Amino acid sequence: MQTQKNFLIVLAGPTAVGKTTTAILLAKHFNTEIISADSRQFYRELKIGTAAPSFNELQQAKHHFIHHLSIHQKYDVADFERDTIPLLANLFQKKKTVILTGGSGLYIDAVCNGIDKMPEIDQHVRRQVHTIYTEEGLEGLQNLIQKIDPEYFKTVDQLNPRRLQRALEVFFQTGNTFSSFRINNRPQRFFTPVYLGLERPRGELIGRINARTEQMMTDGLLDEVQNLLPYQQLNALQTVGYKELFGYLNGLYSLEEAVEKIKVSTRQYAKRQMTWFRKNQDYRWFHPRDTDSIIEFAAQKTE
Repeated sequence: MQTQKNFLIVLAGPTAVGKTTTAILLAKHFNTEIISADSRQFYRELKIGTAAPSFNELQQAKHHFIHHLSIHQKYDVADFERDTIPLLANLFQKKKTVILTGGSGLYIDAVCNGIDKMPEIDQHVRRQVHTIYTEEGLEGLQNLIQKIDPEYFKTVDQLNPRRLQRALEVFFQTGNTFSSFRINNRPQRFFTPVYLGLERPRGELIGRINARTEQMMTDGLLDEVQNLLPYQQLNALQTVGYKELFGYLNGLYSLEEAVEKIKVSTRQYAKRQMTWFRKNQDYRWFHPRDTDSIIEFAAQKTE
C-alpha cells in the first residue's frame, strides 16, 4: 500500500501583512489545522500587543500554540521543535495537509530543517554575558554581536536581548561565532514543506502597521502593559509594543513618543523578517488579496 505523502504549508511574511486571515482561508479549504510559529503569541498574558488571532478567528479553524504558555515559563526554539514534530506526526495521521504560519523565521526553519546543536554554556559565562546586558544595555549587546559575528547580526532580531545574549554566550564559551554552529545536517522529515510568502508594498504595509498600533492602544494595550510592569525584565516581555510602553511607564518619554516608537520598531522588525524569509528561495510570494492564486498554488503543490 502506498504511503500517504504529507504536506506542510508554510505561510510566512512580515508582521501586519495579513497571515492570520490567509491561514484560516487555507485551513478551511484543506479542512485542516493551523500551527502558530509566532513566538510572541505563545504567551497568554500577551493578548493585545501580539495581534494574536481573535476569539472569532480561533473558532473558524483549530489553532495550536496560541497562548499556551505563561511569560514565567522558559521556552525557546528547541522546545518549539520538540513540541511541534510529534504534534505534526499526530495531525498527519488524519490530515494530508497542515498549515504552519507565523513571523518567527527561526521557529519555522527549526520545524522544516531541524535545529543546530549548540554547545552547553557554563554558568559563569552566562553571568558574564548578563553583566554586559545589565551594564551596557541592548546597545552593548548589539555592538558586540555586530563586531564579532556580522553574519548573524544581519538576520537576528536585534531587539531581542535573549537571542543576542545566546550568541555571545556561544562565542565566549567556544571562541567560535554563533554562525559557525549553524551548518547542520538536515534531519529526515516525514513531510514536504510548501512555502508561501505574503507581502505588500512598503507604503501599504506601513499604513497597516500604524493603523494596527493605534487600534491596539484603543483596545487597551497600555492597561495590559501596566499589569505586566512588575515583570518587565522577563525575556518574554522584551518585545515590540511592550518595551516601548514600559519606557513610558518608567518616565523615559511621553505616551505619544512611546506609540511612535512602537510604529518605528514594528517597521524595523518587519524589515528584518523579510530579510530572513528572502534567504529561502523556495518561497512563492503573493499579495494577501490574491486568494485564488494562493489556493491554486497550494493545491497544485499538495496534489
